[in-house]
Amino acid sequence: MRPSEIEFLYDYDRWATGQVLDASLGLSPESWAADWVIGERGIGGILVHALGAHERWRAGFEGGHRLALREEAPLPAPDELADAWEAEWQAVRSFIAGLDEAALDAPYGEAPLWQALIQLVNHGTQHRSEAAVILTAAGASPGDLDIVRFNFERAHGVEG
Repeated sequence: MRPSEIEFLYDYDRWATGQVLDASLGLSPESWAADWVIGERGIGGILVHALGAHERWRAGFEGGHRLALREEAPLPAPDELADAWEAEWQAVRSFIAGLDEAALDAPYGEAPLWQALIQLVNHGTQHRSEAAVILTAAGASPGDLDIVRFNFERAHGVEG
């Protein structure tokens, strides 16, 4: 796995999560804060969990200490969560910029680091899917979240 391939996956992860966050901005406070919509979480809880997991995995990749569970803090407003995601994406970008093929192939737990990095993107896909179901049911679909759309938008300079 090459660093550019990991960078591509995380650029996609950022774009797709941004689509979901943008769609959530128009929800009522009650819809945002609802629990037990999918499992024990609603859209706010799902997106907070996704960010918290992202932060904890990245801290682990960097060799840092285990972060507190963001999920245990009061639910932030959608725009506050978007700001927190922005900070996380900057931290991830800095981390990925320091990786080379040898670092990606180095062991991380039971697998090479590159597999753990892909797992984190895959984890985000699961929770974006859950959030998209809730948003679509609320009339605020985030639209297609496919890599094909991401590539098209990048190739054509579409903001989206």
